[in-house]
Amino acid sequence: MWAKTIQWLGNKARLIDQRKLPKEEVYVDITTPEEMYDAIKSMLIRGAPAIGVAAGYGIALAALNNCNKSYIKEKIELMESARPTAYNLFYVTNRMKKLLDYEDINASMFISEAVLIHKEDKELTEKLGEYGASLIPDQAQCMTICNAGALATGGIGTALAVFYKAKEKGKKISVFVPETRPFLQGARLTAWELKKNGIESILIADSAISHILKTEKVDSIFIGADRIARNGDTANKIGTYGLSLAAKEHQIPFFVVAPSTTFDLSIKNGKEIPIEERGAEELIEFGGIHTAPENIKVRNPAFDVTPNYLIKGIITEKGIIYPPFEQGIKNALH
Repeated sequence: MWAKTIQWLGNKARLIDQRKLPKEEVYVDITTPEEMYDAIKSMLIRGAPAIGVAAGYGIALAALNNCNKSYIKEKIELMESARPTAYNLFYVTNRMKKLLDYEDINASMFISEAVLIHKEDKELTEKLGEYGASLIPDQAQCMTICNAGALATGGIGTALAVFYKAKEKGKKISVFVPETRPFLQGARLTAWELKKNGIESILIADSAISHILKTEKVDSIFIGADRIARNGDTANKIGTYGLSLAAKEHQIPFFVVAPSTTFDLSIKNGKEIPIEERGAEELIEFGGIHTAPENIKVRNPAFDVTPNYLIKGIITEKGIIYPPFEQGIKNALH
């Protein structure tokens, strides 16, 4: 791949600052858990799997600073408070908490676990791509939303991994990319990432999604996920639910691509998924310029939930799960 989203350099983590893309490729060195919390909270790094990997390194940095159980537990809780919807974050913090059960702990234990989590995520994305690519014909036009590529994971991506593996197999594909307001992950990140990797991307306004699905030949839609309930209900970037409804209307297969670390089996359906609300400034400003009246009331949910009946299949590293999802998820993940 052309860029490294997150690297571990022995005593610090190096992240690409996704807020500055596509204009600048700037890397930031993270040396404390507080800096990692800020990086996750401010969306310097984003994407559920990448958030999990970053949190693991944030906890490793805490252990390097002070390998006291109560201190590390405090920093784990700090990481958990950064982004409430992405389940990969909690998957990682739960793994780190288990290390606190050992009588004698040291920093190398937490570093090794964080590095292992990163390695596992990279391997998972390769498998996701392989399974997803098998669903794409030799020539296809697809659609995605937000950014579910290398920038969002420790490897080559989730939804975008499907396109990368399809290209490796010699398939000719193009991808419609909604801009994904208000943070423009589609326009700033996905379109840029696909272009860097030699895949034709066609940028569209979010409001053009239904029109494109109605008037163009779109073979299939692949999206990432931030949390999946045990019945298959899926939380993803705001706008995904609307995309799934349009896909249903126009009979276009709608696939979720996510590793097993995104499944939250403790919740039965999407109603139990916490939805993060972000600050008003993301809506009332654009490029530092005010585009809305002063003191306007704002709602800025960062995610929505697509119900399972709108999903054709969920692509995991263990294979593709088809309805009925609850039984399929149980069989695949146990």
